[in-house]
Amino acid sequence: MPNQRIKTPCVGLCSTVYGDQVCRGCKRFHHEVINWNSYNDEEKRAVWLRLEVLLVQVMAAKVEVFDAECLRMQLEQRQIRFVPQQSPYCWAYQLIARGARVINQLEAYGMTLLPEFRDWTLPDVRDAIDREFFLLSEAHYERYIAPRFLREGLDSRV
Repeated sequence: MPNQRIKTPCVGLCSTVYGDQVCRGCKRFHHEVINWNSYNDEEKRAVWLRLEVLLVQVMAAKVEVFDAECLRMQLEQRQIRFVPQQSPYCWAYQLIARGARVINQLEAYGMTLLPEFRDWTLPDVRDAIDREFFLLSEAHYERYIAPRFLREGLDSRV
């Protein structure tokens, strides 16, 4: 399974069908979810890169990956899918997202929580990461995407 190429950021928890402009599952924008299969490789890479940059920002503020090779081996052993080309902090997210309730020794996976989060439970850290990742994605949408759609809508009526 880990050798299968991940073709989409979708995690199967889409909230855009309920009217969200940013999916609470994968953090893509509504139009990206709808148009994903028509995107060319460059457009898909741009979406993947934005998601990676935002996720790394959130993860690096809570976790230190001190042994990326150990983390990679653990993901492969546990058959947790990840994108090898992405930052080890994205790999760490995949591990925490799938194993927060069963992991006891995070250090055995080549990572540790930063001091200010060490008294948190791993499920609480996972939930905080997910919330912050969503909020950053939503802020990015509001700042850079929504105004463009508003302008395009006004231009077409003139």
